[in-house]
Amino acid sequence: MIIKKLGRRAVLGLSTIALAAGMLGSSASMAQDVTIPIIVKDTTSFYWQIVLAGARQAGVDLGVNVPELGAQAETDINGQISILENAVSGSPAAIVIAPTERSALGAPITEAAASVPIVGIDSAADSEAFSSFLTTDNVQGGRIAADGLVAAIKAATGKEEGEVALITSVPNAGSLEERRQGFMEQLETYPGITLVADRYADGQAATGLNITTDLLTANPNLVGIFASNLIMAQGAGQALAENGAAERVSLVGFDSDEKLVSFLTDGTIDALVVQDPYRMGYDGIATALAVSKGETVEQFVDTGANLITSANMNDERSQELLNPQVN
Repeated sequence: MIIKKLGRRAVLGLSTIALAAGMLGSSASMAQDVTIPIIVKDTTSFYWQIVLAGARQAGVDLGVNVPELGAQAETDINGQISILENAVSGSPAAIVIAPTERSALGAPITEAAASVPIVGIDSAADSEAFSSFLTTDNVQGGRIAADGLVAAIKAATGKEEGEVALITSVPNAGSLEERRQGFMEQLETYPGITLVADRYADGQAATGLNITTDLLTANPNLVGIFASNLIMAQGAGQALAENGAAERVSLVGFDSDEKLVSFLTDGTIDALVVQDPYRMGYDGIATALAVSKGETVEQFVDTGANLITSANMNDERSQELLNPQVN
């Protein structure tokens, strides 16, 4: 565009050519100066490290500065609100955020969007101000988990029957509540399956371990558990391993890391519902950049969910999801 404008000038000398070269160099430099922070729920979790890795690569590919922000735990709701407010004060081109809690982040996101475009990823919030939202269809993810759990129970017992439990990491997190909804709705299609426990935790793997241990004691006929995020799956898997219960209790988790893949390999976990967090981070930054340029983007993007079992875990696509590059 700069070259076309210069071409319309009446006189083009060496000094003009030098000026054009300088302006083009400045334009390339300005692209590097575009800043789009990404705010995740927990910078220490492997899942969120994958999201950040995707965002980081998008920054490299698109020439965007991508500050990687987030609290130290998904339960630090006030911490995430403060991080969002500080990010807005830096006047970035846009912000990408995974809200920690649906209701508490609604008003702060709406307020932030009055100053800067906001692109949401992973979890919903009570706000209509997102320029775009990229997420797993978590209701469908819950349904996939229910089908996977019943299939595992049938493989172990020969019947689609028995008592099962649900463990949710924290209350009122948008993605987790949607998984819970989908799981419970899908269970209703299996008349022989009874949900005997629906437990919330506090976001700590140790709590997931303790809840699972209590469930095993209080429900001797338990045949299945759905732990609806990575941290709860870690705790539940550890409890089954420590209590020697993996052969009689099927377990389906959500997301993956090295520990969960190990549990899947040795049979402690029967299946994992795995998202595509790398894509969520990468496409989140790419979408935010497009929004900042005034381009039209899709309002909602489903980034997909896959059921991975011991039978398909070595497939090419499964390996891409289970072993993403985070560095």
